[in-house]
Amino acid sequence: MRVYVVDAFTDRPFAGNPAGVCPQTDPADAGWMQRVAAELNLSETAFPRPVENADADFELRWFTPAVEVALCGHATLGAAHVLYETGAVPGDRPIRFQTLHSGVLTVRREDDLLAMDFPAVPPTKADPPAGLAEALGVEPLWTGRNGQNDVLAVLPEAGAVRSLRPDQQALGRIDARGICVTAPGEDHDFVSRFFAPRVGVPEDPVTGSAHCMLAPYWAERLGRTDLVAYQASARGGEVRLSVRDDRVILRGGAVTVIEGTLRA
Repeated sequence: MRVYVVDAFTDRPFAGNPAGVCPQTDPADAGWMQRVAAELNLSETAFPRPVENADADFELRWFTPAVEVALCGHATLGAAHVLYETGAVPGDRPIRFQTLHSGVLTVRREDDLLAMDFPAVPPTKADPPAGLAEALGVEPLWTGRNGQNDVLAVLPEAGAVRSLRPDQQALGRIDARGICVTAPGEDHDFVSRFFAPRVGVPEDPVTGSAHCMLAPYWAERLGRTDLVAYQASARGGEVRLSVRDDRVILRGGAVTVIEGTLRA
């Protein structure tokens, strides 16, 4: 069985967000997929499998080293990149992924980028969870939550996001899948970082699913539906976004950096 590591939301190796991709031919046990994800020890590993379905071409599941997740952008991008690069899907054809919790997700080529059609999950204003300011080391201007149980914390400027050194143990005690911190950008419309120690990911380098929350928030705030975002992790990555009613189109590049054989 082939296994790949793909750097997503970047056009060069060793940047963006690395995702494991393990294409399947037959249904696999969830426990086995969880162990593979733990072995690869990347923020997410994707498991695409062909299906005979009028609405979809592949089943797709995602696992962190600790849990299965309901939605993952960069590993979806990585899975589509592998399927196109290996010739499993012709480059002029969209890929429809059937997922357990997020419906059918479609990915298609747009020049040098891949465009993913995801559900929007806008945040609703909410009181900051207890201990958030202490864990981040800064008081947010605004906080909200979305349907993925992510917390959004808005800071005044990009430098405050880039300089964060949060207390990971304290963040892990907050009842949330992840903590997304954002601010207006300098060379981009906005910047963000995403911390998810509760699900085994201290900081995710570039988080596609978080941009399904960030895009509608910033589109409303900036009065524009087409945005360019930057996730300001150590690796960093750019995400091009379009908000279309209750959907978000996320565009990014991808590069395969490792290809090997899984023997387990």
